[in-house]
Amino acid sequence: EPPAGKDQGEIVIEVRNLTKRYGDVLAVDSMTFTVQPGIVTGFLGPNGAGKSTTMRMILGLDRPTSGEYWLDGQEMSKLSADRRALVRNQKLGFVFQSFNLLPRTSALENVAMPLSYTAEHLSEREARSRAEVMLRLVGLGDRMDHEPSQLSGGQQQRVAIARALINRPSVLFADEPTGNLDSRTSEEVLTMFRELNEGSGITIILVTHDPNVALHAERVIRIHDGVIVDGGLPPIAQPPEMRDRPGTEAKGAS
Repeated sequence: EPPAGKDQGEIVIEVRNLTKRYGDVLAVDSMTFTVQPGIVTGFLGPNGAGKSTTMRMILGLDRPTSGEYWLDGQEMSKLSADRRALVRNQKLGFVFQSFNLLPRTSALENVAMPLSYTAEHLSEREARSRAEVMLRLVGLGDRMDHEPSQLSGGQQQRVAIARALINRPSVLFADEPTGNLDSRTSEEVLTMFRELNEGSGITIILVTHDPNVALHAERVIRIHDGVIVDGGLPPIAQPPEMRDRPGTEAKGAS
């Protein structure tokens, strides 16, 4: 059970003592943190800090060596791979640096693709209609029939974002989402994340090595060498004696 006394309506993700080893390498060391709903949270750290490994565990793509994590109050780390995949498709969306779009496939078909893996069993017409709505949401209503090679990098990332939103997830993960974009296009994409958050209340987690990207987050968790060095627990989750103190830091384990 999640800790007694916590209002689960105030926490969408809770991670406790999450650890990942690859042989003798300790990639993630006893991370403990919470993510509140409706907030843009940044995970900031240099390459190799353990950010992406942590996100892969939360997404259910990789099993932790030890530790636990909850999504909407459900303990995830002990679920079977099939069950984790089902929850991931229902509740989580993710956007990557490399876009991961299918070539020679229209933007519309790329966006609609995740619908074929859900239990909703939408008709082709319903799936197409929802994909059209998502493409308009990200400003690509006039590019629906274009293949990735006919789109700019920023447009391809917008298609990837629309695809991530198609199943109406409660949390959107973005792992180095501007890594392949120039600075102006990066700013446009990051502004769009904030507009999506403000418009729909979706929880967004921005994973980045770039402090300028992290500026677009309302809260930043800093990671170094697999350990949280700052920002691990927001004020709501800190002990009363720690709240409102300047310079308060949260270490990897509470």
